[in-house]
Amino acid sequence: MARLIVHPDYTHLTEQLRDLPHWFDSEGEVIYDARNQLRRFQWQDAQGQPMPVIIKRFHQPAWFNQIAYSFFRPPKACRSYDNALYMLEHGVGTPAPIAYLLSGQHLLKESYLVTRESQLKHLHREFTLAYTPALDQTIRPLARFTAHMHNEGILHLDFSPGNILWDYQDGEYRFELIDLNRMRIGREVTLKEGCYSLRRLCARTSFFSEFAREYASARGLDPEACVHYTLLYRDRFWNHGRKAHYQYD
Repeated sequence: MARLIVHPDYTHLTEQLRDLPHWFDSEGEVIYDARNQLRRFQWQDAQGQPMPVIIKRFHQPAWFNQIAYSFFRPPKACRSYDNALYMLEHGVGTPAPIAYLLSGQHLLKESYLVTRESQLKHLHREFTLAYTPALDQTIRPLARFTAHMHNEGILHLDFSPGNILWDYQDGEYRFELIDLNRMRIGREVTLKEGCYSLRRLCARTSFFSEFAREYASARGLDPEACVHYTLLYRDRFWNHGRKAHYQYD
């Protein structure tokens, strides 16, 4: 199977992207290389202006997933692209999608997601390595961002420090989400579902309590219930064989 979908704003890249599997390994700058690989490229937009691009090559799926992704389920690159479009349409930040490409003869072998590089320079993961005052400053803005996302019926199923981009720009904190292949969209997010989604964040109890209260305020929910369930799900997650980077206080 082979499929290339290019966003209408970037059709000038279509021919270049058709051959992506042939030149991906020999061009660009590797910025992440584990199960999946990410490379940064310096291209131009339709107006000829510099445009940093990130291309993610997803890990080749096992044979049974090759069958599933070829005939029964949208592949990860496809889901990530579609979810990004949905998020942007609903005012939730994420790097702008450019294209996705699926390659293989009869079954899916490789898939690629192409996006513009985010202008946000930080990952929330930085706060799990060492405490900085910026963590406290981001609590309320991030809670409001999350509340807006959930109010729009968008639930990120891997809402973790490595998937939250942030920066302080033009006098305010801005956030974007990445790794969008595991999401639920188009359905109401309940109080418990919203609180449960926060469990992977790694921070002090005071962070979660303040976050939950601001989140509840932004969604019109019971603040005490939000604090209760947020801490409950946080504790369950980290107490099941996982070690938090912060000692809870």
